[in-house]
Amino acid sequence: MSRRRVLDPVDRTLEVLFGLIMALTFTGTISVAEADREEVRSMLVAALTCNIAWGLVDGVMYVVTALVQRAREAGPGAINPRPSAYLHVDDFRGALGVFLLVVLATFPVALPFVFIHETHQAMRVSNGIALAMLFAGGWSLARHAGLSPWRLGTGMLLIGTVLVLATIALGG
Repeated sequence: MSRRRVLDPVDRTLEVLFGLIMALTFTGTISVAEADREEVRSMLVAALTCNIAWGLVDGVMYVVTALVQRAREAGPGAINPRPSAYLHVDDFRGALGVFLLVVLATFPVALPFVFIHETHQAMRVSNGIALAMLFAGGWSLARHAGLSPWRLGTGMLLIGTVLVLATIALGG
């Protein structure tokens, strides 16, 4: 008997992309000309704690969405005052999956700053990894949707870049 996946391929890919874009908003704020190791460390801690917080929020909203969808499907005459009546174990597994995907997406972008002590070089490696992950996310979404992987991969790369630049410009 095969098990249904808690998160579908689109949800998994999007959660990784959300976490990646958030991590990029932090790494993109480092001034390679002026950053010392303490500033890099502070940025890494901020990126990780931000993604932990967002993963927590996103996971809770995943459970709330499941609750609301099941209550709505039950119909207005079947209102049960206990939210637990509408929740399943898979909802909490999905929330944990969402949390982990968002948090784990931080590491590929952040790790170059841990292992490469020259900030400029670490930034280049980090950006290269991020660009590859954005492209791969678009490629994955395209394959799932039956679209051109090259087009959507490139499109996601461009969309992610614009979103990161806009987020940094807005102070986030």
